[in-house]
Amino acid sequence: MFTPSQAGFRRLLPLLRPHLRQLSWGVLCMLIYVGSFPLLIRLAGQLFPALGSGDLNRVLGLIGLALVIFAVQKLAQFGQDSLLAGPALQVSQRLRSDLFRRLQTVELGALEKLSAGDLTYRLTEDADRVSEVLYKTIHDTLPSLLQLLAVLGVMLWLDWKLTTAILLLAPVIVWLISLFGARVMVATERSRKKVSELAGLLGEAIEGLPLVRAFAAESWLQDRFEGEIDQHRQARHLTYSLVALQHPVVGSIEVAGLFAVLAMGAARIQSGDLDINGLSSYLTGLVVLIDPIAHVTNNFNEFQQGQASLRRLRQIEQEPQEPPDPVNAVSIGCLQGDLKLEQVSFGYDPAQPVLRSVDLSVQAGEVLALVGPSGAGKSTLFSLLLRFNTVQQGRILLDGHDLSRLRARDLRRQVALVPQRTTVFSGSVAEAIRFGRPASDEDVEQAARLANADDFIRALPHGYGTQLEERGSNVSGGQLQRIAIARAVLGNPSLLLLDEATSALDAEAEAAVQLGLKQAMAGRTVLVIAHRLATVQEADQIVVLEQGRVVDRGTHDALMQRGGRYRDLCERQFIRDLQNG
Repeated sequence: MFTPSQAGFRRLLPLLRPHLRQLSWGVLCMLIYVGSFPLLIRLAGQLFPALGSGDLNRVLGLIGLALVIFAVQKLAQFGQDSLLAGPALQVSQRLRSDLFRRLQTVELGALEKLSAGDLTYRLTEDADRVSEVLYKTIHDTLPSLLQLLAVLGVMLWLDWKLTTAILLLAPVIVWLISLFGARVMVATERSRKKVSELAGLLGEAIEGLPLVRAFAAESWLQDRFEGEIDQHRQARHLTYSLVALQHPVVGSIEVAGLFAVLAMGAARIQSGDLDINGLSSYLTGLVVLIDPIAHVTNNFNEFQQGQASLRRLRQIEQEPQEPPDPVNAVSIGCLQGDLKLEQVSFGYDPAQPVLRSVDLSVQAGEVLALVGPSGAGKSTLFSLLLRFNTVQQGRILLDGHDLSRLRARDLRRQVALVPQRTTVFSGSVAEAIRFGRPASDEDVEQAARLANADDFIRALPHGYGTQLEERGSNVSGGQLQRIAIARAVLGNPSLLLLDEATSALDAEAEAAVQLGLKQAMAGRTVLVIAHRLATVQEADQIVVLEQGRVVDRGTHDALMQRGGRYRDLCERQFIRDLQNG
């Protein structure tokens, strides 16, 4: 019945190895629990005739012995359940941790295509479902199966002919359970997908509520949300209906089997092949069989639902990973920041290159500005410098070291990014600047001073200990950007990447951030993606990219005098700045 699945529940078994001792004690308790059933069945076979004979002493003795066995059984059941719960939960924790670690290494291009709501649901609800199924399999399904085997063994010993007749029903029951289970798994997977889509929509809706109100689109969003929850309801209802239908169908066959046994048992007593003691034990065993059959049936449905959840978790493993470090990676210390690109070409789709034979050379301490229309390859160049992607042709050298030969973590300690849209995790301001790196309070404050952030941070209610709310919503955009600059310079990187760091700020906030950038850029090699004229004017050299090629380069004055594409970009993109200047 429990056929191998593509979800790979068997692949979780190695995760149980560290807990073999605890599992062994749990299994011992399980065997004691299961082994008590044949004893209780034998006692029941002796008790009913004793009741009929009126032998009070024998009845009391049998009841006392049954109570002792029952007490031992329940103690063993408690030990079984408590001892086996820990390993099951720890396996789930390990699975969730491993998948989250793997998620952090998924190629950024693939990661951006995934829904945050869907991933959140997979690593929470789906992981919990796998944990529940694993726990039930270990502490409930396995004992129930052993109980079935033990009781059937006693029944075969009591009357093998009658038991063989009963076993003829087993294939029908197994087939029905499997049939329903397969449909439950498909329905559950569809239901899980609908929940993930609903979670994704909720995430988008909550973040975009101001925009929805601005466009008076509340009715549209409400209709879309109600459509999603209705699809989710239908998917869940199908699952519930299948489970609900299974119980009466399988139950009817079980009841028919029970009546058939009673009829055959009466016939065998009449023929003298079975006595009343044997029939009493046999009927007790038959009653004892009902509970484990119900447990196995219910747990199989949950097992199928768990397979759907595990399959969704395993899909994370199938996402492409960022390239691993080379086998003989070069170890680097603190670099100067000399940067050179030699005939660099790259495309997310090799048939459609984004960068084409790009040559660049930046001396340590220089500032290079990248300008060009959207899609020219500016952001792609940054992703190559951070080795989020690897060069397909040519090479990139940092202080003469080929980036493809460096360890990614070592490289990223030398290259820092200030993104256009700042992302911070909830926590204190100091933690946001540290961002998981070991740094003293003095180092954090020094980084904040370089970013022109120290004054406003100290003015916060608790200074560097002030807690940032989700997405940094309790500080302004300019303050958040200066925290991002402090975060970038904390590790003293040799190469600083600025991705339109002031594009979304007003004039006053931009001035404060520009001062922070100017201080942070001092003594470092800096690459700037910028459309703001002030940043471009101060660059040591400006490179104009178009359709992945370098079409012009030089200083601001030289390029303006030369005319061409750069001047055209300035007149189109910075006309307001030129007029104000």
